[in-house]
Amino acid sequence: MEMDKIQVFKIGGNVVDDREKLEKFAAGFAAVPGPKVLIHGGGAIASQMQKKLGMEPVMIEGRRVTDADTLRIVTMVYAGWCNKSIVALLQKNGCNAIGLSGADGAVIKAVKRPPVKLGTSGRTVDYGHVGDITPDGVDSGLIDGFLKAGLTPVFCAITCDTEGNLLNTNADTVASAIAVSLASTACTDLIYCFEKDGVLADRNDDSSLIERITPAYFEELKARGIVADGMLPKLENAFKAINSGVERVVIKNSSNIGNSRQTVLCAE
Repeated sequence: MEMDKIQVFKIGGNVVDDREKLEKFAAGFAAVPGPKVLIHGGGAIASQMQKKLGMEPVMIEGRRVTDADTLRIVTMVYAGWCNKSIVALLQKNGCNAIGLSGADGAVIKAVKRPPVKLGTSGRTVDYGHVGDITPDGVDSGLIDGFLKAGLTPVFCAITCDTEGNLLNTNADTVASAIAVSLASTACTDLIYCFEKDGVLADRNDDSSLIERITPAYFEELKARGIVADGMLPKLENAFKAINSGVERVVIKNSSNIGNSRQTVLCAE
């Protein structure tokens, strides 16, 4: 099967945690024609589980600090309940999905992130068992094989290193890395789907959609505090993908995959 276009979708944990939204997304995603890949989060459920176990989630600039106990929880949540629930819903809608983590087939390899100095505060943070995907860490040939076999890969955000360790990797980063890897052999779009219609100038006003963002405008939005928290890694990875060969990056509502209300990220 020749693939002229591959679409890489990512859905966030707030969608995964809402059964009605997830079912609507699954139906819309299953109806998208052509080869496609899905990456999902699950952070909202993981945070709920941590709190039930007496643990307080620690998020810094949209990324989860992951100690050993947190790693166990996110692996169970992401690679277990979330991944298989999504696969089951896609199967219900006629999409032959296969659920995977980065460790399966060593399809996504990462390295443990060293302590980093944050640009905003200057302090050094150790994120723990958090993985950064290596430049050649995505096995696009294996993903291509799944697609040509008529399967739709569904990835959670758990990766692995070469020493037998699991790592928690930001799902937006996973989506970007997969899209970039596939873009080397086929035209690839990256579509981030969550509970809003796109990037909003006012997060409390759904009518304040920003339809187009360039790198310069992104820097302005960050400086003004309009883009912050979990939206930061999403847009950072979006522009990284564009600069690395992905044709188009879109941010839109998970419930409206088929319409044109969205934010488009562009190189200039």
